[in-house]
Amino acid sequence: MATYDLMEAMRGANQWLGATAHALASSPMVSMIPSPAFRLMAAWGEVTERSFARMATKPDWNIPSITCEDGRDHLVRIDRLVEKPFGDLIHFHVIGRTEKARKVLLIAPMSGHYATLLRSTVASLLPDAEVYVTDWRNARDIPVSEGRFDIEDYTLYLVDFIRRLGPEINVVAVCQPAPLALAATAHLARSEPAAQPRTLTLIGGPIDPDAAPTEITDFGARVSMGQLEELAIQRVGFKYPGVGRLVYPGLLQLASFMAMNGETHAKAFTNQVFAVSRGEAGEHDKHNRFYDEYLAVMDMTAEFYLSTVERIFKGREIADNRFTLRGEPVDIGAITDVAIKTVEGSRDDISAPGQCVAALDLCTGLAPEKKARHLEEGAGHYGIFAGRSWRENIRPLVLGFIDEHA
Repeated sequence: MATYDLMEAMRGANQWLGATAHALASSPMVSMIPSPAFRLMAAWGEVTERSFARMATKPDWNIPSITCEDGRDHLVRIDRLVEKPFGDLIHFHVIGRTEKARKVLLIAPMSGHYATLLRSTVASLLPDAEVYVTDWRNARDIPVSEGRFDIEDYTLYLVDFIRRLGPEINVVAVCQPAPLALAATAHLARSEPAAQPRTLTLIGGPIDPDAAPTEITDFGARVSMGQLEELAIQRVGFKYPGVGRLVYPGLLQLASFMAMNGETHAKAFTNQVFAVSRGEAGEHDKHNRFYDEYLAVMDMTAEFYLSTVERIFKGREIADNRFTLRGEPVDIGAITDVAIKTVEGSRDDISAPGQCVAALDLCTGLAPEKKARHLEEGAGHYGIFAGRSWRENIRPLVLGFIDEHA
């Protein structure tokens, strides 16, 4: 708990330093001194304050309206259809528009970022579909009295959400939830065939982590579970409602992400400081749009993080079709009616090509015409669900796949 509070104190101190530097260097008295150093100092303070402030704040969805086929702008309202302690099922209701036949459930990853990471994905789908999203809660804000939450609980949440939306729903799982979405579908195929989704699209997920090693899988292989628990797990400090809960802190996750591409991030922030000093940066420029989301991190429950590493990456329970749910085996081969498509990026350094497409080989009961795969050349991890590759190539393919099996 002391370590958790220390990290929070360091974040707050850096935010204060940025605000102080910006205020001092922007003072009218300082402006009398004709030196570019003060403009750089003010710019550094502005960028630093904004960056560290974003780490503790959940971003807004910020999708006020969309333009529909009638040429009018329609307001978008977020409705919470199901509310649970660790996450909600939300619906982006387009006011005044006839309900769309396509219904898409976006399963957001619980891997250190909020579901708002899929904001551009949601916005791109809204004109053509009814969009539902799993909106996971920050573990630091969930009281200990709500109990634990591991990958089996996560999978059962997905089962409940899919069941709630009905058999016409088309599930799109992005990154981390791909193997658990596959398990949830297999569970429904065996226990409630009538509640299965119409289609399942898996985007850049670690179905078989060993199919194509990355830095993440190498790290998981090198570190024992005991070491991981000792190094990564902390207790939420006194500042938040979840005080005392064991978590994998979002700030620690962010540090790991930043370290993977440290030189790229350092260059991006340096360029932004100079852009601000020249008056060329905007509130919603490319840098701020990306980092306002990237830096906004959330804590995961310790049991969810550790069980993911132990059972998905180390134990390969999904890859070997040995996953169990509340003691009952989940046979992925039981899926016979749900059309499944995998999407990968050739330059994905999180879930490398080969990890996600392994799902199709596991679906031994599925006819070949219900299986599809796509490898996007030149696309990285972010690009295959929210970047240019998604908008220009992958989104039309996913919608076409949904329509083909409607």
